[in-house]
Amino acid sequence: MSINLEIGKSISANGIQTNYHDQGEGPPVLLIHGSGPGVTAWANWRLTIPALTSRFRVIAPDMVGFGYTERPPGVQYTMENWVNHAVGFMDAMKIEKAHVVGNSFGGALALALAIRAPTRVGRLVLMGSAGVSFPITEGLDRVWGYTPSLETMRSMLDIFAYDRTLVNDELARMRYEASIRPGFQEAFSQMFPAPRQRSVDGLASPEASIGALPHQTLIIHGREDKVIPLASSYRLFELIAKSQLHVFGQCGHWTQIEHAARFNRLVGDFFAEAAI
Repeated sequence: MSINLEIGKSISANGIQTNYHDQGEGPPVLLIHGSGPGVTAWANWRLTIPALTSRFRVIAPDMVGFGYTERPPGVQYTMENWVNHAVGFMDAMKIEKAHVVGNSFGGALALALAIRAPTRVGRLVLMGSAGVSFPITEGLDRVWGYTPSLETMRSMLDIFAYDRTLVNDELARMRYEASIRPGFQEAFSQMFPAPRQRSVDGLASPEASIGALPHQTLIIHGREDKVIPLASSYRLFELIAKSQLHVFGQCGHWTQIEHAARFNRLVGDFFAEAAI
């Protein structure tokens, strides 16, 4: 019988039984996944977690509505509730402050967390991040409008990756099988209903609040990203005073997978510069 690596430990956070991974020792780093169909923290960060554990304690939860975290009846999938879940998770884990990495949807959540609970966040990494308003891309509309089939999931990976050889049929099958597990698609289809421009705007934080962030911020984006436009990271770079922007060529939406070694070095060195 094979072990499901996507299932880690479990803790009650803000009253929600939360699946998470916790590896390594050192200053805490919180990894927040994206919102693709069938996503889990492990699927998103499986190449990042082992690379950072030599220097940091790396914690990656499945946010409410995703993965193997409980989906309480009647839960509203709003930024306020996701922030409350993230803060509740840090409280439950007794983590006063952590460096935070957010991917896509997770970037929007990381931004909102830094704005609403600034003392809980050390340094911030935003990768292919939502969080500012932009006209929805065809790619994102298709991702959020996913209806389960293996063929559709394969075509999703073509949207996500510049180099399709890095995201093979095995990954497509893993993500597809995840997307049809009980509760996964039901929650996913509730989160981002059409017209989906409302969801892009709903994930956005006020630009004045983003501009007031005091955190050192590393912004990372793939030049060929078809899901979140590169222009959104340029806007974050303009708004956040203490920011730097790294753009990867020949790279789609998944920098942490397509350019894993460089991504991990960049993030690890950025966090190592600062004490928590």
